[in-house]
Amino acid sequence: MNKELIIEKIKAIAENAASEENLELVHIELIGSAKNPTVRIFIDKPEGVTLDDCSNISRRMSAVLDAGDFIPTAYTLEVSSPGLERELYSLKDFEKYAGNLAKVKTTHPVNGQKNFRGRITEVKGEEVFFEDKTSGAVSFPYNMVAKANLELDLEEELKRSKN
Repeated sequence: MNKELIIEKIKAIAENAASEENLELVHIELIGSAKNPTVRIFIDKPEGVTLDDCSNISRRMSAVLDAGDFIPTAYTLEVSSPGLERELYSLKDFEKYAGNLAKVKTTHPVNGQKNFRGRITEVKGEEVFFEDKTSGAVSFPYNMVAKANLELDLEEELKRSKN
Protein backbone atom coordinates (compact mmCIF):
# COMPACT_ATOMS: atom_id res chain seq x y z
CA MET A 1 0.00 0.00 0.00
CA ASN A 2 1.42 3.39 -0.94
CA LYS A 3 2.22 6.11 1.59
CA GLU A 4 -0.58 8.49 0.49
CA LEU A 5 -3.21 5.77 0.90
CA ILE A 6 -1.87 4.86 4.34
CA ILE A 7 -1.99 8.54 5.38
CA GLU A 8 -5.60 8.82 4.12
CA LYS A 9 -6.62 5.78 6.19
CA ILE A 10 -4.80 7.09 9.28
CA LYS A 11 -6.42 10.50 8.83
CA ALA A 12 -9.92 9.01 8.66
CA ILE A 13 -9.30 6.97 11.81
CA ALA A 14 -7.74 9.94 13.64
CA GLU A 15 -10.56 12.32 12.64
CA ASN A 16 -13.11 9.88 14.04
CA ALA A 17 -11.16 9.36 17.29
CA ALA A 18 -10.56 13.10 17.76
CA SER A 19 -14.19 13.93 17.06
CA GLU A 20 -15.39 11.39 19.65
CA GLU A 21 -13.08 13.01 22.24
CA ASN A 22 -14.16 16.58 21.28
CA LEU A 23 -10.71 17.34 19.90
CA GLU A 24 -9.50 18.91 16.66
CA LEU A 25 -7.26 16.82 14.43
CA VAL A 26 -4.61 19.34 13.40
CA HIS A 27 -2.20 17.31 11.29
CA ILE A 28 -0.83 13.84 10.55
CA GLU A 29 2.66 12.87 9.45
CA LEU A 30 4.05 9.53 8.39
CA ILE A 31 7.83 9.82 8.64
CA GLY A 32 10.87 7.57 8.82
CA SER A 33 11.81 4.61 6.70
CA ALA A 34 9.42 1.98 5.39
CA LYS A 35 11.01 -0.49 7.83
CA ASN A 36 10.69 1.81 10.85
CA PRO A 37 7.86 4.33 10.30
CA THR A 38 6.59 6.88 12.80
CA VAL A 39 2.99 8.08 12.77
CA ARG A 40 2.67 11.57 14.25
CA ILE A 41 -0.75 12.89 15.17
CA PHE A 42 -1.27 16.46 16.34
CA ILE A 43 -4.48 17.25 18.24
CA ASP A 44 -5.82 20.43 19.83
CA LYS A 45 -8.72 21.97 21.70
CA PRO A 46 -9.42 25.57 22.78
CA GLU A 47 -8.37 25.08 26.41
CA GLY A 48 -5.24 23.14 25.43
CA VAL A 49 -4.45 19.46 25.14
CA THR A 50 -3.79 17.37 28.24
CA LEU A 51 -1.69 14.26 28.69
CA ASP A 52 -4.95 12.32 29.12
CA ASP A 53 -6.16 13.60 25.73
CA CYS A 54 -2.97 12.33 24.08
CA SER A 55 -3.17 8.98 25.91
CA ASN A 56 -6.81 8.45 24.96
CA ILE A 57 -6.17 9.16 21.27
CA SER A 58 -3.04 6.99 21.34
CA ARG A 59 -4.96 4.01 22.79
CA ARG A 60 -7.82 4.41 20.30
CA MET A 61 -5.45 4.81 17.35
CA SER A 62 -3.23 1.87 18.34
CA ALA A 63 -6.19 -0.48 18.61
CA VAL A 64 -7.63 0.49 15.23
CA LEU A 65 -4.27 0.68 13.41
CA ASP A 66 -3.23 -2.73 14.73
CA ALA A 67 -6.57 -4.29 13.81
CA GLY A 68 -6.48 -2.74 10.32
CA ASP A 69 -2.93 -4.00 9.76
CA PHE A 70 -2.32 -1.65 6.81
CA ILE A 71 1.01 -0.44 8.16
CA PRO A 72 3.10 -3.43 7.06
CA THR A 73 5.80 -3.21 9.77
CA ALA A 74 6.12 -2.26 13.42
CA TYR A 75 5.63 1.49 13.83
CA THR A 76 5.96 4.20 16.46
CA LEU A 77 2.87 6.26 17.28
CA GLU A 78 3.30 9.78 18.64
CA VAL A 79 0.29 11.88 19.71
CA SER A 80 0.83 15.44 20.87
CA SER A 81 -0.32 19.03 20.89
CA PRO A 82 0.89 21.18 17.98
CA GLY A 83 2.48 23.49 20.58
CA LEU A 84 2.28 27.22 21.25
CA GLU A 85 4.11 28.08 18.05
CA ARG A 86 2.15 25.56 16.01
CA GLU A 87 2.67 25.17 12.31
CA LEU A 88 -0.05 26.53 10.05
CA TYR A 89 -0.90 23.67 7.70
CA SER A 90 -3.80 25.08 5.68
CA LEU A 91 -5.62 28.18 4.51
CA LYS A 92 -8.20 27.34 7.17
CA ASP A 93 -5.44 27.69 9.81
CA PHE A 94 -4.59 31.17 8.50
CA GLU A 95 -8.28 32.12 8.76
CA LYS A 96 -8.58 30.66 12.25
CA TYR A 97 -5.50 32.49 13.53
CA ALA A 98 -6.06 35.85 11.83
CA GLY A 99 -4.97 38.52 14.29
CA ASN A 100 -2.13 36.39 15.68
CA LEU A 101 1.61 36.80 15.26
CA ALA A 102 3.25 34.44 12.80
CA LYS A 103 6.39 33.68 10.81
CA VAL A 104 5.87 32.89 7.14
CA LYS A 105 8.30 31.78 4.45
CA THR A 106 7.15 31.99 0.84
CA THR A 107 8.32 29.94 -2.12
CA HIS A 108 8.91 33.08 -4.22
CA PRO A 109 9.81 36.62 -3.18
CA VAL A 110 7.01 39.09 -2.47
CA ASN A 111 8.31 42.63 -2.98
CA GLY A 112 11.85 41.18 -2.83
CA GLN A 113 11.23 39.35 0.46
CA LYS A 114 10.61 35.66 1.26
CA ASN A 115 10.62 35.67 5.09
CA PHE A 116 7.97 37.55 7.02
CA ARG A 117 7.39 38.12 10.75
CA GLY A 118 4.34 39.93 11.95
CA ARG A 119 0.58 39.56 12.23
CA ILE A 120 -1.89 37.73 10.01
CA THR A 121 -4.45 40.45 9.36
CA GLU A 122 -7.01 38.57 7.28
CA VAL A 123 -7.68 36.02 4.57
CA LYS A 124 -9.78 36.80 1.51
CA GLY A 125 -10.37 33.88 -0.81
CA GLU A 126 -6.94 32.36 -1.39
CA GLU A 127 -5.06 35.57 -0.47
CA VAL A 128 -3.32 35.99 2.92
CA PHE A 129 -2.93 39.54 4.21
CA PHE A 130 -0.06 40.12 6.59
CA GLU A 131 1.38 43.06 8.54
CA ASP A 132 5.13 42.44 8.41
CA LYS A 133 7.29 44.05 11.13
CA THR A 134 9.85 45.14 8.53
CA SER A 135 7.98 45.97 5.34
CA GLY A 136 4.44 46.68 6.52
CA ALA A 137 1.30 45.44 4.80
CA VAL A 138 1.82 42.64 2.28
CA SER A 139 -0.31 39.96 0.74
CA PHE A 140 0.43 36.71 -1.05
CA PRO A 141 -1.57 33.78 -2.36
CA TYR A 142 -1.73 30.87 0.05
CA ASN A 143 -0.17 28.55 -2.55
CA MET A 144 3.09 30.54 -2.18
CA VAL A 145 3.44 29.61 1.51
CA ALA A 146 6.37 27.23 1.97
CA LYS A 147 6.18 27.15 5.78
CA ALA A 148 4.31 29.09 8.45
CA ASN A 149 4.18 29.00 12.24
CA LEU A 150 2.40 30.97 14.90
CA GLU A 151 4.71 33.06 17.02
CA LEU A 152 4.21 33.48 20.74
CA ASP A 153 3.02 37.01 21.61
CA LEU A 154 4.93 37.61 24.85
CA GLU A 155 3.23 40.94 25.57
CA GLU A 156 -0.20 39.33 25.25
CA GLU A 157 0.83 36.39 27.44
CA LEU A 158 2.17 38.73 30.15
CA LYS A 159 -1.09 40.71 30.11
CA ARG A 160 -3.08 37.49 30.38
CA SER A 161 -1.01 36.19 33.30
CA LYS A 162 -1.54 39.43 35.28
CA ASN A 163 -5.34 39.07 35.08
